[in-house]
Amino acid sequence: MKIGLIGQGAIARYVTDALSPGVHDVVAVLLRPERVRAPLEFGSVDALPADIDVMIDCAGHTALAAYGPPVLARGTDVITVSLGALADRATAQSLEDAARAGQSKLHLASGAIGALDCLRAARIGTLDTVTYVGRKPPKGWIGSPAEDVLDLAGLTEGARTHFEGSAREAALAYPKNANVAAAVALAGLGYEATRDQLIADADESRNIHEVSASGEFGSFQFQISGKALPDNPRSSALAAMSVVAKLAQLNAPVST
Repeated sequence: MKIGLIGQGAIARYVTDALSPGVHDVVAVLLRPERVRAPLEFGSVDALPADIDVMIDCAGHTALAAYGPPVLARGTDVITVSLGALADRATAQSLEDAARAGQSKLHLASGAIGALDCLRAARIGTLDTVTYVGRKPPKGWIGSPAEDVLDLAGLTEGARTHFEGSAREAALAYPKNANVAAAVALAGLGYEATRDQLIADADESRNIHEVSASGEFGSFQFQISGKALPDNPRSSALAAMSVVAKLAQLNAPVST
């Protein structure tokens, strides 16, 4: 299978290292034109090789919104963990329209959260409530709207909530922290009905993701304490792993 990457950051490097040569070969890396330096690097979708089997988005919301539609429209599948980009209705519609036009698919990797298979099954019946709580150390919220609500540098003990609202509101206001909230919303009740709470917790050193749901199936609570990739503290290790897992799933004779 011939693989193309969008971006060359920490997640792209992890994916490249995890692929098995001869089974999955990276044949192209799509970058902004000014960053193109090497033979396998390309500065536009039109310049990409025609025989790529799947493009993997490793570059975030802006890159998915910009490059996803033309890649899908040319008939190439895309795998992404940038699920927060779909909170923008125009972006989501553009991606869907392009996939239909190109008879391709946008595959959503699970990212830094689990239990999504349970949510997808539960929504077949009556799913009453879904709540997501994101808990990070104060430094994990630097550069986000949390700075307008809390003194992150001065928060040295205890936990403070800085956002409560819908998953759509969270995804649009916190684009660098939105992918988990978006994944939960898309798997369950949707962006409007999924309730989110974001917390700065000085007593935590890791990123904690909690999902609670109740409905006809019963109820469940799920929590994961995530580690970052070694070379980028802002990139979730599990998010990178989920991309490789999704690729393996697409290529497997038996899908789990």
